[in-house]
Amino acid sequence: SLPSTFPFPFRKLAGCTLFITGASRGIGKAIALKAAKDGANIVIAAKTAEPHPRLPGTIYTAAAEIEAAGGKALPCVVNVREEQQIINAVEKAVKTFGGIDILVNNASAISLTGTLETETKKVNLMMDVNVRGTYLTSKTCLPHLRKSRNPHILNLSPPMNLNPMWFKNHCAYTISKYGMSMCVLGMAEEFRGEVAVNALWPKTAIHTAAMDMLGGSGIEKQCRKTDILADAAYCILTKPKSFTGNFIIDEVLLREEGVKDFDVYAVAPGHPLMPDFFLDVVTDKLSASQHEGPGGAKAHAEPAPAKPLSPVAETFRVIQGAISEEYVRTTQGVFQFELSGDEGGTWYIDLKTEGGSAGLGKPPVTADVVMSMSSADFVKMFTGKLKPTLAFMSGKLKIKGNMALAIKLEKMLTQLNSKL
Repeated sequence: SLPSTFPFPFRKLAGCTLFITGASRGIGKAIALKAAKDGANIVIAAKTAEPHPRLPGTIYTAAAEIEAAGGKALPCVVNVREEQQIINAVEKAVKTFGGIDILVNNASAISLTGTLETETKKVNLMMDVNVRGTYLTSKTCLPHLRKSRNPHILNLSPPMNLNPMWFKNHCAYTISKYGMSMCVLGMAEEFRGEVAVNALWPKTAIHTAAMDMLGGSGIEKQCRKTDILADAAYCILTKPKSFTGNFIIDEVLLREEGVKDFDVYAVAPGHPLMPDFFLDVVTDKLSASQHEGPGGAKAHAEPAPAKPLSPVAETFRVIQGAISEEYVRTTQGVFQFELSGDEGGTWYIDLKTEGGSAGLGKPPVTADVVMSMSSADFVKMFTGKLKPTLAFMSGKLKIKGNMALAIKLEKMLTQLNSKL
């Protein structure tokens, strides 16, 4: 729910029809529920008609929630890779509600893998869903949007940041997300005066089922709730159609609109937040902002490690002493570290072979995961001063191989920090 100080009048979207891709869960559903409280009509254009084994919600459970919140729902099975499914859903929406006022292109696919590790089917998936799906859904809705009094297209995509850091570790994903942003750039100008076209992106990581799968257990503490994007989207979609061609960061917009309390959006208020992809300024300032809460208030910083930073060799000595049969049994992975800088070279942790081992050189068996980073960042990571997820997202850590095993190693680090 909105903070009590939220400055917007109520029910601005009453009677409006929103066509939202990927609205069965996560950010898409949060935006839908926000609009439903105004009495809006929501077209839930998503793939999940049957319960997914790992992801919560279907188009029908989302429809029930939307109607309970005060809106009208039209669940439509739509895989945005299939043009005819998009066309059918748009026709059904117009027939049911008389038109379309707002399109939210939220459906997205992600694979955080390097060029040689990204399978062609994953490349196709990201390009088809993120770029082609956004383009085709916009194209199909535009003739109806042009008939609306205050039409909007909103893409969940980032500002286009050409810093190579955001390309080197996941080139295909970055291209696909920037493709969505290029749709904003082009269509905003093409339809200026007729349809508003904008992009919205979070300043920090957002807690969704997808984030749980990417980041593993405990990642939610570093995230904000989907509510912050729902509130920011509401601000954008209730502005006049002259507000167009903007690449908006959720927190920046909400501060401008008068929101002061951002603790309400945090999963764990006071806990340091992880910056999202593509935002250099946020990443660079994270170490400073970890000590500063919303509105400049002092927040609780993470406790400093009990011991000062140790060199790489000392770190591996402690790891070797901490390895147990339980770690080996539950991890079943071999990790190779390619370190640059002081004490650089190849190091390993073997949590697959009976007894386990760690030290200098290549592992005794082929590594399942190869991690490349500076030796200084390696020590920071193993002593709890640098979160592995943040190191990866900010380009300090490059991972090749089994991402699920890399997440398992992060869990082990949490237990090792006290010893290091």
